[in-house]
Amino acid sequence: MSKLFDGLKKLVDRAGRGLPPVGQTPHDVVFAENKWRLLRFRPRPDVARRFRTPILLVPSLINRWYILDLQPGRSFAEWLVAQGHDVYIIDWGTPGAEDRYLTFDDVCDRYLGRALRQVARRSPDGVAHVLGYCLGGTLATIHAAARPERVASLVALAAPIDFHDDGLLSVWTRTPTFDVGAIVDAFGNVPWPLMQASFHLLKPTLNLAKVVALVDRAWDDEFLDGFLATERWGNDNVSFPGECYRRYIEELYRGNALVRGAFTLSARPARLDAIDCPVLAVTFGHDHIVPRASAGALLAGVSSPDQAELHLAGGHVGAVVSRKAAQTLWPQLSRWWAARDTDEARGLEPPDGDAPGVAHAEMATAPAAAPGA
Repeated sequence: MSKLFDGLKKLVDRAGRGLPPVGQTPHDVVFAENKWRLLRFRPRPDVARRFRTPILLVPSLINRWYILDLQPGRSFAEWLVAQGHDVYIIDWGTPGAEDRYLTFDDVCDRYLGRALRQVARRSPDGVAHVLGYCLGGTLATIHAAARPERVASLVALAAPIDFHDDGLLSVWTRTPTFDVGAIVDAFGNVPWPLMQASFHLLKPTLNLAKVVALVDRAWDDEFLDGFLATERWGNDNVSFPGECYRRYIEELYRGNALVRGAFTLSARPARLDAIDCPVLAVTFGHDHIVPRASAGALLAGVSSPDQAELHLAGGHVGAVVSRKAAQTLWPQLSRWWAARDTDEARGLEPPDGDAPGVAHAEMATAPAAAPGA
């Protein structure tokens, strides 16, 4: 009992210091339009740029960008810069009531396309590696399928592709009683608390488990900083532009149009088999938001001869931002880009085996089998 009270006292004392800062890697705004911005992380003066092709990070439309720059030691962007990569990220911003009529084409074609063009203009070869996380990976994949010319490679990080999987989000969304039109007509932009509530229902006991872990490890300041930073991000969500959401649900979740080859972007076909650049699908074994079957379906559809799946242990968020990611996920992504960059990068020390530095990983170079609907 005394341990419990000591832990609670520690948490009260820690709460008095406020939430830890996030998104601290130095960066500059290189382009902005409406609510969204394109950020470029500043190169470190003590690190030479080692790679020719820049990287564009595309976060989810309904989450804040700083999940990929969470805090020192837990920042994917910070780590990439330290390796000598030229790194950009999209900050989607916060939609206002006037953005309820933004379409899927506005976001996925015009906004993402302009961000990619800005990065490509600063690239020696006019192309960029594109990494999309979660819904950002869906957007990046669709854009690459419709407009492949500036995409040097595509990394889909825990990105839903086949929406007719057996996950709860897919099942709920396809129920006839889910009236997406009524929601959009009533709210305009779909409120983030409504979407957050649905994610909480995926694992109803998760918050209780977090409280138990928090009290049990209240003595660990490093753990507390990481936990509170992640919770800050997890509760700093963004509403979904209404018309964009309507098409997202109707055509992707319900119609599964991307996998069927029926999706279009600004009236252009967006077929997975049009993607012939190097493709990496990253999936996680304990991802309760995007099942492996959904994310891994990308490889069954693309025509690229250079494709692989990187399957790791961990969850949808933890595997990306934990300190362990600096020894597992991040180095493998950097090596994958390096092998597809300049001659200098190809001369880097090759990884040991198929899954360097990761005890529970699979790197499969053959196309993934099509998942069952």
